[in-house]
Amino acid sequence: MDEIRVLQTARLKGRPRGADLAPATGLTADEVQVIVERHFAAGHLEPARDRVKLTAQGRARLDVLLADERERIDQEALMSAYHEFEAFNGEFKQLITDWQLIDGSQPNDHSDAEYDNRIVERLTDLHERFRPLLHQITGIASRLAVYPGRFASALHKVRCGDHSWMARPLADSYHTVWFELHEELIGLAGLSRAAEAAAGRAE
Repeated sequence: MDEIRVLQTARLKGRPRGADLAPATGLTADEVQVIVERHFAAGHLEPARDRVKLTAQGRARLDVLLADERERIDQEALMSAYHEFEAFNGEFKQLITDWQLIDGSQPNDHSDAEYDNRIVERLTDLHERFRPLLHQITGIASRLAVYPGRFASALHKVRCGDHSWMARPLADSYHTVWFELHEELIGLAGLSRAAEAAAGRAE
């Protein structure tokens, strides 16, 4: 499972820094380093300056691991949870739109603290209501057990005043973690992002 965690995180994040792999996988830095070095040697990962990159061989290896994981997951329970997730996903997408745009058209320059705080409170409310479903999801797919902590960490930073953790790219912001969880659910269910986007369910 540790192997799939590291390779999948490299895929989801594109070219993550080595330091970004530990918090996203739930492994220690030393554990990640051992796995990364092993996959460097196998040709599954390659260094890209201070970052790592999944190779074509690594993607093929990951596809095998993910297919095996799908076989061991209760697909009926997963699809039921995914359908529940869709409602939360629509709500979250609207929340992020409201964070980025005022009245759907004017870019939010974040000068209106009261406006931003209302959205932070909406995120907090969504987070609390989403927690039971997230717990259910991690019970179905144990590899995803790192997600509650990642969500909680991002929300804590937002609520402490660092609003960049709402939707900052290339960081474990709330939006980044949500996007990656959605990708995981799509993959575990054997669906495709293209099909989900066409159905209006992908971000």
